[in-house]
Amino acid sequence: MKILDGVKLSKEIKKNIKEKVSDYIKGQNRAPHLAAVLVGENPASKAYVGMKIKDCEQVGFKSTLCKKDENITEEELLNLINDLNNDKTLDGFIIQLPLPKHIDEEKVLLAIDPKKDADGFHPQNVGRMTLGMETFLPATPYGIMRLLERYEVPTQGKHCVVIGRSNIVGRPISILMSEKNNPGNSTVTLCHSGTKDLEKFTKDADIIIAALGRASFLTAEMVKEGAVIIDVGINRVDDEKEARGYKLVGDVDYENVAEKASFITPVPGGVGPMTRAMLLENTLLAYERFYLNK
Repeated sequence: MKILDGVKLSKEIKKNIKEKVSDYIKGQNRAPHLAAVLVGENPASKAYVGMKIKDCEQVGFKSTLCKKDENITEEELLNLINDLNNDKTLDGFIIQLPLPKHIDEEKVLLAIDPKKDADGFHPQNVGRMTLGMETFLPATPYGIMRLLERYEVPTQGKHCVVIGRSNIVGRPISILMSEKNNPGNSTVTLCHSGTKDLEKFTKDADIIIAALGRASFLTAEMVKEGAVIIDVGINRVDDEKEARGYKLVGDVDYENVAEKASFITPVPGGVGPMTRAMLLENTLLAYERFYLNK
């Protein structure tokens, strides 16, 4: 069994990005600039945005945090997005989800300039991805593909089962895994809450990508020997042994499934760090396309 180490690979990627940024600045260019919009006081969102800002500092990016009260109106948030779209010193930005219930997330995401869509969520970028065109890929699926590439995980002709059909992970990774690329070129089955006899599909899978948000859902009995396991889930479960009173676990019963897997991602330390690294990659790509090549 080999661990797909997202921490190690993300460090390699950030080192490469830092070297590129240093060269660009030496060439009298400004640093790439990423902004994050944080609405409200959600602890998980605040922690995640804080890590993204730290990532920017590590690679030499300029970062801006646009922190807004949870009572901000939808119109005020849309006006902020318009300002960010028109800021010529800004290469990319993200809207940290979830947003307060009184704000239409779809309307907000549609308002983002696709050229500054660091998360890769805008329908225009998703459409280009679906057609196999150059675009900004959704950060988590992009990170998964980079992990598979770096560790030379065989995907050609393999049966890949994706559990979960979210627009952020499940659907886009099913598209990327089916494309005629390496990694990719797999036969993909997309499973979800309406799938009958899920275990029949997972037992047949060469690759399983679990992205459903249920702690330790995928058990060893559901997996065949030698399967590749990609765990996208991050779930908090109570644990009195931990100082903070909880621990983070994935959607996979790691200890037991790892004994049967050929490759597996840990939680934490697998897909999560890669998601953040791909956010930097998308920002650098926007910088290179629309600032350096203007």
